[in-house]
Amino acid sequence: MFRAHLPILALLLLSATVRLPAVDNPGGWFKHPDPVLGGQYGTCFDICVLHEDGVYRMWMSWRGKRSIAVVTSADGLAWSEPRIVLGPAAVGWADDINRPVVLHRADGYHLWFTGQNGGQRSRIGYATSPDGLVWKQAAPEPVLSVDQSWEKVAVMNPHVLWDEQHAQYRMWYSGGENYEPNAIGHATSPDGVTWTKAAANPVFTPDAAIPWEHARVAGCQVIARDGWFVIFYIGYRDIDHAQVGVARSRDGLGGWQRNPANPIVRSGTGQWDDDACYKPFAICEGGNWLLWYNGRKGSLEQIGVVTHAGDDLGFPAP
Repeated sequence: MFRAHLPILALLLLSATVRLPAVDNPGGWFKHPDPVLGGQYGTCFDICVLHEDGVYRMWMSWRGKRSIAVVTSADGLAWSEPRIVLGPAAVGWADDINRPVVLHRADGYHLWFTGQNGGQRSRIGYATSPDGLVWKQAAPEPVLSVDQSWEKVAVMNPHVLWDEQHAQYRMWYSGGENYEPNAIGHATSPDGVTWTKAAANPVFTPDAAIPWEHARVAGCQVIARDGWFVIFYIGYRDIDHAQVGVARSRDGLGGWQRNPANPIVRSGTGQWDDDACYKPFAICEGGNWLLWYNGRKGSLEQIGVVTHAGDDLGFPAP
């Protein structure tokens, strides 16, 4: 159970004081004006965050090192120096390791990640750890690879939940082109290694009638709450311009309802995220939301944060 604490409340007050333009806080989302991680470390992107024992831990893709690194923070804003925890040498079947999701269960930490080869294709691997720092591959080869036509040359950017009722893992993943994937698929597994893809794949696709996401959707996080599966996702206007939206579904497979405030994280004109806002990861704590994302201007991606006071995301009544 997460608890509210002063740093998040201070951030909410700061966002209100900055008086960001209305375009920057649709649906009550307030954007911190500056990136919270990147800069001297180069491109940092596609993150996963856990908040445990009063400490935030963020696993992220560190492009310059072609590896996954971890950073820590007391408030979600000021982060430690990155520490590499999984790289190509430890994996063996890929030359670039990135796009992690970490799940903490009673038996330890579970990591699904993307492995890429020469920028030509992407597959998903799986590792486990007792502490979230020292990882060992749970399978010597990728656990999810391309085998459906819509996936083209890439499956990547996994997000995984444990379904207690059905004793299985559920994975939402992006598939399609390797530079930017095209849609989101779903798979299930009893052990995190052997996966069965949904017959209805892809389960979340771009809406051609919505200009900001009509080109493609990808890079999602899924949260089970209040009888819904809430998906935070990237929507692409074109391959170089993207923003963040949120939708929900009763089963996580179909019947998706887009939020009327979408996109909830929008590019800031002339700002550090001018070209695109990518890969969201949100946590609801003490009735408030904290969402990290990576923003891009030119060739540099950095990590920023937005907040939302209150846990109501503004979906219409069912």
